[in-house]
Amino acid sequence: MSTVPLLTNEEAEAIPAVKSVFDDIRATRNSDFINNFWRGLANDPALLKRTWEALKAVMTVEGALDPLVREMIYIAVSTANGCSYCVHSHTAAAKAKGMTPQQHGELLAVIGLAGQTNHLVTSMQIPVDVEFLI
Repeated sequence: MSTVPLLTNEEAEAIPAVKSVFDDIRATRNSDFINNFWRGLANDPALLKRTWEALKAVMTVEGALDPLVREMIYIAVSTANGCSYCVHSHTAAAKAKGMTPQQHGELLAVIGLAGQTNHLVTSMQIPVDVEFLI
């Protein structure tokens, strides 16, 4: 259960700052769907705008990482941070960007292995090799 109200389309339309961001989300994503994350953030229009602008600046710009790779990294970080919502939303986004079941399986294998080895090296407090300090 949410700790904040999730603004309806009608409520969002009544707040110009929220309407503006929601309109931009719809245009950027070429979809009428506004997911619950944005509806919750809409309780604070300034936070909504800052967060959407930051997301757009990282996730929707041209760059060395293609959009699918960015979504897969988001899935891995969301898994590490224990954010079920983000794991689900970015897995859906990755699938929409062409992630295959095989790629998803390999991603899960990498996430699982990284988590295991991270815990092992942390528990053993292994010093970093000088060769890795770049």
